[in-house]
Amino acid sequence: MKKRNALCCVLIALNLALIWGNSTLPGGVSMELSDGFLALLSQGLPALAVIGSTLIRKLAHFSEFACLGLLLGWLLSPEGGFRGFATPALLGTLAACVDETIQRFVPGRESSLIDVWIDIFGVCAGILLLRLGYCCIRRRKERKQNF
Repeated sequence: MKKRNALCCVLIALNLALIWGNSTLPGGVSMELSDGFLALLSQGLPALAVIGSTLIRKLAHFSEFACLGLLLGWLLSPEGGFRGFATPALLGTLAACVDETIQRFVPGRESSLIDVWIDIFGVCAGILLLRLGYCCIRRRKERKQNF
């Protein structure tokens, strides 16, 4: 259990370093990264070229924070009730607020309430995905015991 918690803490720290590190990038650099990623995706799936870098950026926000939510849920209470959801969601919300505060002080970036909401939805999706995974595992174990 201690190894799992230590691993989870390291992964959370790396995830936050990625999130907050991306937030310290100036606006132009961040836009170039988004455009480059979109170009790379569009090579494999040309239909993605029409979605634009803004949507890629919003999906990146959601994805980064979904990973954070999954990790926070895994660390704090993967199977337990309301508090097992509320505590990771609250910590993820705090991380989202810090993220947008960082961007407020970076040239070419701006803080956005919409991004905070996208981040919060990402955290909640990650926690729910973890819960869904645990339900599936529990159900599979119950089926094996019944046979």
